[in-house]
Amino acid sequence: MVEIPYGLVEVQLRYGGVAGREFIEGLPVRVAEFLERWGLRVTGPAMHGMTALVLPVVRADGTEAALKLLAADEETAGEPLALRAWDGRGCVRLLEWDGPTGTLLLERLDAGRHLSALAERDARAAVLVVGELLARLTAVRAPEGLRGLGEVAAGMLARVPEAVGRLGDAGERRLLRDCAAALAEVAGEPGDRLLHWDLHFGNVLAGAREPWLAIDPKPLSGDPGFELLPSLVNAFREGDVGWRFDLLAEVVGLDRERARAWTLGRVVQNCLWELDDGQARLPQPEVAVAGVLLGR
Repeated sequence: MVEIPYGLVEVQLRYGGVAGREFIEGLPVRVAEFLERWGLRVTGPAMHGMTALVLPVVRADGTEAALKLLAADEETAGEPLALRAWDGRGCVRLLEWDGPTGTLLLERLDAGRHLSALAERDARAAVLVVGELLARLTAVRAPEGLRGLGEVAAGMLARVPEAVGRLGDAGERRLLRDCAAALAEVAGEPGDRLLHWDLHFGNVLAGAREPWLAIDPKPLSGDPGFELLPSLVNAFREGDVGWRFDLLAEVVGLDRERARAWTLGRVVQNCLWELDDGQARLPQPEVAVAGVLLGR
């Protein structure tokens, strides 16, 4: 019997609604099914994120792996498509996949060695690692069936006027409009690269076959410039924004102005989420990033 972590239960019941409750209630049966189907044995305590239960397991041949059971949504649905397309190049390798449930069997990485630890000691080295991974990941064309950045951008732009009206601070209203204007300039050319979308320091783990590998993609088809913001606001230091942006743009090989516009678009996305969560002000790391990129 696998114990379901309380943190996963809490998040799914709070934010997942009926689907979240059904996901949690169905996990014990689902775990048992895939342990038997794929010949797996659990070897340690369960781990979790916001939308998944992850179990360290061993296959019948002795290979260490990780069983990932996902709560299906539009962000997680494309994960197996992306992992198959990357085929372990810069990211965790997909070993097995069940289409109907989205359950994944992944190669085992070192869950105790996140890039976050390196970022605390040497932020420049950590940002360089992310940039090198992004260069490899976004070199791959997105497979059919993924969410497109063009649709995402159009949806954000449609919501900005209403969001601006909910802000009481005039400076924040102006900043959100300016970020949206920058996004509008590039939204018509959304790109076709395979994006990870959530490559912050915590989503990079040490591996046996490579020093660092990306995990937990929420894939999109789009422009690589949309990938930079997580590494600008993760382990946030306002004085780092300029050099982090420049280093990432250089290593990934991006046009700086397009990357600037797409990063401001990502600021819009994060700000909309904060307002959806009932916040009355924009998130300060994103405000600082926008200020630097807008030259304020």
